[in-house]
Amino acid sequence: MYTSNESPQELYLDLLKRCLTRLLFPDCCVNTQLVPTGQFDPEARRNGQDWPYEAETMIGMKRLDNVEHCVRDVLRRNVPGDLVETGVWRGGASILMRGVLKAYSDTSRSVWVVDSFEGLPSANPDLCPADAGDRLADFNDYLGVPLERVQANFERYNLLDAQVRFLKGWFRDTLPSAPIGRIAVLRLDGDMYESTMDAFSHLYDKVQVGGYIIVDDYGALANCRAAVHDFRDSRGILDPIQPVDWTGVFWQRTE
Repeated sequence: MYTSNESPQELYLDLLKRCLTRLLFPDCCVNTQLVPTGQFDPEARRNGQDWPYEAETMIGMKRLDNVEHCVRDVLRRNVPGDLVETGVWRGGASILMRGVLKAYSDTSRSVWVVDSFEGLPSANPDLCPADAGDRLADFNDYLGVPLERVQANFERYNLLDAQVRFLKGWFRDTLPSAPIGRIAVLRLDGDMYESTMDAFSHLYDKVQVGGYIIVDDYGALANCRAAVHDFRDSRGILDPIQPVDWTGVFWQRTE
């Protein structure tokens, strides 16, 4: 007999998160030379502090919990709009977004999976001085995940359907004319100043009052953090920034 205090939806989503992180089926991680180490540190994986070899996400459980919380809350309060992630890597957080919609039988919203599917752009310090010295593009063999692989990862969890929409290309090219309407949850994981600012500039105004903005790299990367503050200052945004874990933050739009 089912006696848990958790609902079937909560149990499903917990299982999904532990699969996406491979906490349930431990894999290894890669080092800065992108060589598998053969080691698995569950605490590092839980905190999103390693680069997984197989897992569909590297953001850890607290940031996945935050995604689940935000999506469940906008469903509960009927905040209109789709769910959007800019910068998806292997798709784990977006897969969880789709899983939440599935668990709560929401058929009205789309999950937008927005990425170059090639990795990060080379830094352009003339355009964005804050990105000077950024070398993440050097790791695009690891960070650049082809669209077909991300789609296959959705399919692995039986979550690839018409409610999942893919937008491929550099943010500077795709976001100005993106066919995205109202947004309930916007999650930014573009790492760089340029990528973060592109997402803010073209998508923030679509986030509905009561919706959420999540930024993955705020604590870890100074150029991402600078973009957050530059945009908020330029727009006079005073909604409190709340920490998720050692790097992730979020806030709820109030006006």
